[in-house]
Amino acid sequence: MSMDFRVRYAPSPTGHLHIGGARTALFNYLIARKEGGRFIIRFEDTDQTRHQESGISNQLDGLQWLGVDWDESVDIGGPYGPYRQTERLHLYKPFIEQLIGSGDAYYCYCSEADLEQERAEQEAKGLMPMYSGKCRHLTPEQAEACRAEGRKPSIRFRVPENRTISFNDRIREQVEFESGGIGDFIIVRPDGIPTYNFAVILDDHLMKINLVIRGEEHLTNTPRQIMMYEALGLPVPEFAHLSLILNQDRKKMSKRDESIIQFMEQYRDLGYLPEAVMNFIALLGWSPKGEEEIFSKEELIAQFDLSRISKSPAVFDMDKLNWMNNVYIKKADPDRIVSIALPHLQKAGRLSQSLSAEQEQWVRSLVGLYQEQLRFAGEIVPLSELFFREDVTFENEEAKSMLSEEHAPVVLSSFLSQVEQAADFTVDAMKGIMKAVQTETGYKGKPLFMTVRVALTGQMHGPDLNMTMYLLGKETVMSRVKKLL
Repeated sequence: MSMDFRVRYAPSPTGHLHIGGARTALFNYLIARKEGGRFIIRFEDTDQTRHQESGISNQLDGLQWLGVDWDESVDIGGPYGPYRQTERLHLYKPFIEQLIGSGDAYYCYCSEADLEQERAEQEAKGLMPMYSGKCRHLTPEQAEACRAEGRKPSIRFRVPENRTISFNDRIREQVEFESGGIGDFIIVRPDGIPTYNFAVILDDHLMKINLVIRGEEHLTNTPRQIMMYEALGLPVPEFAHLSLILNQDRKKMSKRDESIIQFMEQYRDLGYLPEAVMNFIALLGWSPKGEEEIFSKEELIAQFDLSRISKSPAVFDMDKLNWMNNVYIKKADPDRIVSIALPHLQKAGRLSQSLSAEQEQWVRSLVGLYQEQLRFAGEIVPLSELFFREDVTFENEEAKSMLSEEHAPVVLSSFLSQVEQAADFTVDAMKGIMKAVQTETGYKGKPLFMTVRVALTGQMHGPDLNMTMYLLGKETVMSRVKKLL
């Protein structure tokens, strides 16, 4: 394909970038880059009751953090702008007039109260609520009488009767809807603002979008949109509807579900790596060839194929995300992880905002001690707690009982003596100290190393002991051992 291949991500600017929106944007981006086409971002902001001006920057910032770039949007412009619907209202007027002129749309003077009463009557009879079409055949005199009452009309699309609307979905294959279950729907509100279903087809047409990849919640909108494309004599783009993302209980995800981190801003603030999050999101419903699960952005682009997107819902697995992010953290440059982890230590009050060169080196060593086990950078705070508390807290009774065994005071007395005599307190010096204790006491292995670890950290297992002692510092090491002795 070529630059003629055009896809888009068209969110409503109502908040932060959600995991579902991020996946939709990512899939559009991946196929655009693979096919050498164009990826467009536009904003559907005609619903002013939900609109947040910050929503536009939130969406773009979230995508930029994730590693997604675009070819046309509100920030960089493009040949088919403007890229927000409220700035495109003048472009819709000729199409509205065309539908009115052809009889495919008509003015509806029903008020909200009229429609509510109609819905209530239909429900009382066990019927599916649907507009009855009472304004379909108003005479000019009846329309004039409505206007004389001060009624402002909406515009409805006249849905053809006894029609089967079918299309080939690139993911779901053949999909069919019957027009009898749709009912005439509003395309322009009384305030003159087009509804989503009408504006979206005009924007897609005018921006030359030829493949629409979006969530399955839009599947039932598709027959409405196809009918309007056909009534206007416009080419119908291809469609691909992505399955739902379920939570770990395999239930539909709610934005209030706190078991899942749902917004890109939260991932960034917790210290996830964007390339890991991209990798994880790409696998929500899409499966590459083979067993490999770790992919760079370039590898995702090369492999991405709509035919490998599942019709079944994707399940959000937080454990898998944390595993994947840990894989990326372990491979990452240590200085990068330090830069992401340090703000978490500062926010927790563990470190000041301004650090000396010596403190910076200490932080590098601290983060390096835990880099292999970090699932996200924010975990540095609980993991490194032992370096910031006054007294040793034992993780369990077994650890505490270690210090009641007969060898413990012998080992710790010798260890304290060696630390007090140590001229240097470097990581390498720790090896000499432990070797000297072993020689003096005759204890080695678990009785030696685990006893010292428990005495200093309260933990039976942990990261490198020599580095742990160095990071605690000579004064803290001596203080903790003295308290125990």
